[in-house]
Amino acid sequence: MSRSPARPPLAALAAALLTAVAAAPTTAAPAAVSAVAPAAASVAPSTRPATPPAAARPAPAGSPALVGRPALAARTPPAARPGPLPAGRSAPAARAAPGCPAPLAPVRPVAAPPWPQQRYAPERLTPLATGAGVTVAVVDSGVDRRHPQLAGRVLDGTDLLDAGGDGGRDCAGHGTGVASIIAARPRDGVAFQGLAPGARILPVRVSEQQVVDGRGSGRTVSAEEFARAVRWAVDHDADVLNLSVVLYADDPAVRAAIRYAVERDVVVVAAAGNLHDSGDPRPYPAAYDGVLGVGAIGADGARAPFSQTGSYVDLVAPGSDVLMAAPGQGHHRAEGTSYAAPFVSATAALLRQYRPELTAAEVARRIVATADPAPGRGGGYGAGVLNPYRAVTETGGGAAERPRPATALADDPADPALVAQRARRATARDRALLVAGVSGAVVAAAALLALVVPRGARRRWQPAGPA
Repeated sequence: MSRSPARPPLAALAAALLTAVAAAPTTAAPAAVSAVAPAAASVAPSTRPATPPAAARPAPAGSPALVGRPALAARTPPAARPGPLPAGRSAPAARAAPGCPAPLAPVRPVAAPPWPQQRYAPERLTPLATGAGVTVAVVDSGVDRRHPQLAGRVLDGTDLLDAGGDGGRDCAGHGTGVASIIAARPRDGVAFQGLAPGARILPVRVSEQQVVDGRGSGRTVSAEEFARAVRWAVDHDADVLNLSVVLYADDPAVRAAIRYAVERDVVVVAAAGNLHDSGDPRPYPAAYDGVLGVGAIGADGARAPFSQTGSYVDLVAPGSDVLMAAPGQGHHRAEGTSYAAPFVSATAALLRQYRPELTAAEVARRIVATADPAPGRGGGYGAGVLNPYRAVTETGGGAAERPRPATALADDPADPALVAQRARRATARDRALLVAGVSGAVVAAAALLALVVPRGARRRWQPAGPA
């Protein structure tokens, strides 16, 4: 989680800025979240939109964009354009929230269990923790609280795109999908649920930019406004900050905002970006110190072809063919590091409930330390594959050795699990010494009795006479 401050060349920055764009629906897309566009071949089969999305005002240079990818995305990166990019790409999204300029195509609920859920078996975690009492801020395209599985889970947030909004408007479907991976409630007839269904979602709307067929469009905030969104979330009691957005430029305001969050004991999780085929331009905020950078894997456990590699990847999580809620109702599939990040954020929420004494730095170290070994060789996996159950249940693990120079989020306080283990060992030593002492006294008493009793019996317990 400690990264060198190297900056990519200007050309790479420009080309990458929109390539991080997130979940672009594969049906006719509205001007929407700047989803981190795919840098690799498509994954899930789906149809391309008949027409490209309507043009929108370009985003300011260096702005954040969502990091999602439509299930069938262009193989070439989109033309360079500023803006925060979503780190995922989505299949057809559901109907849009009221007020969106172009409605998204409706989708139906999906009953079959998705592969990430089969991998993580959230029913094993539910008896231990659900994320209850923990607030996860989703700085994204907004979160549609009308979805049945998100009802009652979404707080009033804020909207930096449209004044007066509370973050509940999602014209892209990206933020709703991210939030559902974290906190979707169980529902009869639907196998899909969030990994931390008891967590609260704090929506902060910053982008609706999308990339379809290599073309990006839609509004997004400036880097300065994105930094303000991060600070707003921290000031409104976020315990975990999910940033499925990418900037391919190191912005001082954003860097300061991330430091502000880390110093206030917030777990910060960010997508690592989808531009592996474009040379892995350095993604922010994932590359900042104190941030858990998350790459993507497929159902086979191997790194997704689009998922970026670099020292900023701390671990990987499911990011290909991921099922999630769509705005309004129903579910859709998408891919991108945008959708890997919320699995890590949900795990952080579980830990913050189950082990409330842990600091944000300790939560992050535990998540990294309990990752499963990566299935293949090569970079891009960080410490390995996220394992929420191990993160919650294992008593060991704290500061893990990583295959890159890394420091903890802030300082490196003693791991409470290790402290407890040492305390138990000390107690066991004291108990052993006590038992040994008592046993020695019993043996001595027995020896004394063995000497005294026979003599007493011979004298018929009369005192010995004078010599």
